[in-house]
Amino acid sequence: MNVYSTMSRQKEPLKVENNKIKLFVCGPTVYDYSHIGHARTYISFDVIVRYLKHEGYSVFYLQNITDIDDKIINRAKERGEDPLELAHKFEAEYIKDMETLNVKNVNFYARATEHMQEIIDQIQDLIDKGYAYDTPTGVYFDVSKFESFGKLSNRNLDDLQNTRIEVDTSKKDPKDFALWKKQDEGPYWDSPWGNGRPGWHIEDTAITESYFGPQYDIHGGGLDLIFPHHDAEIAQMEAASGKEPLVQYWMHTGFLNVRGEKMSKSLGNFITIKELLKDYEPDVYRFFVLSTHYRSPIDFSDDILKQAENSLKRIQNTAKLVVAQQENDNLPQDDECSIIDDLESFRSEFFDAMNNDFNTPIALSSLFDFTHKLNKVIADNQVSAESLALIVDTLKEVESIFGFTIIVEDDASESSDELLNILTDVRSQLRADKNWDLADKIRDDLAALDINLEDK
Repeated sequence: MNVYSTMSRQKEPLKVENNKIKLFVCGPTVYDYSHIGHARTYISFDVIVRYLKHEGYSVFYLQNITDIDDKIINRAKERGEDPLELAHKFEAEYIKDMETLNVKNVNFYARATEHMQEIIDQIQDLIDKGYAYDTPTGVYFDVSKFESFGKLSNRNLDDLQNTRIEVDTSKKDPKDFALWKKQDEGPYWDSPWGNGRPGWHIEDTAITESYFGPQYDIHGGGLDLIFPHHDAEIAQMEAASGKEPLVQYWMHTGFLNVRGEKMSKSLGNFITIKELLKDYEPDVYRFFVLSTHYRSPIDFSDDILKQAENSLKRIQNTAKLVVAQQENDNLPQDDECSIIDDLESFRSEFFDAMNNDFNTPIALSSLFDFTHKLNKVIADNQVSAESLALIVDTLKEVESIFGFTIIVEDDASESSDELLNILTDVRSQLRADKNWDLADKIRDDLAALDINLEDK
């Protein structure tokens, strides 16, 4: 299996110890409802984890929750709420959204506020080793002390001028970033440097060191986090531990645009997951996401979502035909077509694509080709029961990897209700026509099934 690493800018063979993978993906800052860009990233990594598990890897998937941040504090002030209560409310909504989208492979969500001691310990370690310094406003990382700062993004220190670095005259250099922000207005925590709260970058490395140690296998997130966030993480952890690399493989999802433009509230094209799911089923959005490679940019529009919806329905309809054909008593003993050869070719193409940096659009394309061939032979009763069983097993296998429904189960209760309504209407007509014997027979037969009708 080959995986593209942002650090090397090339695909590399996946090599891990004892088939065990430690994976960390940057989680959300929970000050608002999660949006479809979040969903794109977390669906992509959910499928990556599903496939790694399918291939026999044991994966521990860790995600942080930034539940203290300027954005949270400012939003809480606007709404007159407690910042931590607001954060935990939106965290709960985020997890609900993920469950609805069938993103269920995260082993643990680690809140920043529940790892404050680990954060303080790591900051103290950086101070002790000369990589950080204390000022009247906070504790800062001295980027001049870490010579390879920016090695993930391939940028130099001058580029820091254009990032979210606060102007603070107490810093040695404007490019130094905050590890601890001193403040006496809540929420704040006690520390050796006074009351305050952590900077943006330090929570991630404190959390990952706590669960994984100073080095681990895969770090994921959106492309927008590479600089300065992930560059800062590298500097913090490698400076504190003296070990490199922080991670073996860096994986990043591409940008999501809405109708060709960057999603933003000012443009009126900001779409939350909850708003999306008012119009589309979760499976449709998963299908849409997987139709583009996780590293590529993806463009959202209603037209494209409709196409995804129709494409998924075509696959599901073919699967229904296959399942229905299994009930046929007149199946041939042996295949009268080359469908098993087609199945083997599909499996080969599918897994080759997934082993090539999780290339879901190619894998989906091979599924389309196979279902197209299936449609041609199923109706003509050319496939044996044994082959149908193998095909169903494969479709279920793909379903478990992609996380959307391929084999749609009939709603038996709904079908039964519809049938009962039909029988009731027929019986009413029989009574109106004074066909009492047949009307009574329907009533008695239903009573034998514990379905009692009362005549009015």
